[in-house]
Amino acid sequence: MTSSNIDLARTYFQAVQNGDMAALGELLDADIVWHQPGANQFSGEHKGQGAVFQMLGGMMEASQGSFAIDKIHTLMGNGDLVAATIHFSGRRGDASMSMDGVDLLRVENGKIAEMWLFSADPAAEDAFWG
Repeated sequence: MTSSNIDLARTYFQAVQNGDMAALGELLDADIVWHQPGANQFSGEHKGQGAVFQMLGGMMEASQGSFAIDKIHTLMGNGDLVAATIHFSGRRGDASMSMDGVDLLRVENGKIAEMWLFSADPAAEDAFWG
């Protein structure tokens, strides 16, 4: 099961990088629970695909379309969990952020049921998102 979960995570990150919202809709459980880190306008727990897509859309709007996961370093599986070490970045006017992170996905019935995100520099990410 771990290898198929890693494959699912790889497909998820490809969809994110390509902006393929239809593919994301197929990969995320309808009742997904998304734990966004920090103390900014996007932080907190987002429940359901609609709330997650609203948050992601807000991030793209706030970053003037520049927010991106630009590198997936490693995907590691353990049962129904997949950890991904990534690098992400964004720009907004004169403000920018660029840092490593970890995304932890919990897979259930072939869908991403829960997601936890971790940032290498939470203060810088909070300052960027406001």
